[in-house]
Amino acid sequence: MLDQLTPMGGSLAELRYLDNDFQVVRPGSHVKCAITAALIELEELKYWSVARQEAYATIEASLKAELASRHHRQR
Repeated sequence: MLDQLTPMGGSLAELRYLDNDFQVVRPGSHVKCAITAALIELEELKYWSVARQEAYATIEASLKAELASRHHRQR
């Protein structure tokens, strides 16, 4: 995982997030965390939401997104 200030060669990939896998829609070397905006190399991508079609840099970011989504649905 790389932080948002780390220069990274390549471009932003577009992915379709599936259960236990993802499909590359537009080739690239990395994606951006939906919570922290950190750049994540595809080889390092471990956390995402199928329902929200978002990538997360860490398990903590994933949990934050899930809790925010639940809070939003309860309104």
